[in-house]
Amino acid sequence: MKWKVAGIILTVLLAGCTDGAQETVETSVPQDISIVSIGDSLTEGVGDSTNSGGYIPYLEDQLESLDEVKDASFVNHGKRGNRTDQLIKRLKKEDIGADIQKADMVMVTIGGNDVVKVVKENWSHLTVETFEREEEGYGDRIRTVLEEIRSINEDAGIVLIGIYNPFGRVFIDTEDDEAIVQAWNKQAEEVAASFDRTVFVNVETIFGEGSDGLFFEDQFHPNDIGYEQMAGRIFDEINGDPLEELTSQKIVMPNEGSN
Repeated sequence: MKWKVAGIILTVLLAGCTDGAQETVETSVPQDISIVSIGDSLTEGVGDSTNSGGYIPYLEDQLESLDEVKDASFVNHGKRGNRTDQLIKRLKKEDIGADIQKADMVMVTIGGNDVVKVVKENWSHLTVETFEREEEGYGDRIRTVLEEIRSINEDAGIVLIGIYNPFGRVFIDTEDDEAIVQAWNKQAEEVAASFDRTVFVNVETIFGEGSDGLFFEDQFHPNDIGYEQMAGRIFDEINGDPLEELTSQKIVMPNEGSN
């Protein structure tokens, strides 16, 4: 009888331990995550002295520093000069689509060249109103980009990285250039907010006033330090609960309230 009672007690204790052990395993076993980066020169990594993909290697290291991530594998489809309309066309190509189908997350840098196009086409009569007229179309194209990604992979998280303002250094030098970039970023952020498992990352403040040491010699693209800071901003925005959501709970962060 004593053995029977002891067996019951032991069974109950083991059951309790097993539940706790399962929770620990679920929150600590590192997972491999697959990430596809698409977009313009910021994804290609123009200005990166190591030619290793701009912000990507820094973000890879930061993700792999997490106990929950074993390997963060990136596929880079960045292309210098890409605008939103060109990226939409590229998303229909088989190589990009096949990689996105297998991805846990998709990272997008796009929009800077859309602003450059407005500047070049309206150089002699450039006004704030010119950018305002183009802003809605930009938002529509950002929406199409996100819809295309979703149509290829409905489960992948999307990280949309905003544009910054180097244009005063190269093209325009007015008090309105910051407001223009802010308005276009707001447009993109609002579009991103209408999609599930989608995060907008604002890098505009990194490359604002006093950021001369963050630019490549062309004064347009980031240098190594600029890309490192860009990666840090992305990591800060997606680390924690957002990473769980972006990976559809493949990555599960520790529950601080559990014992």
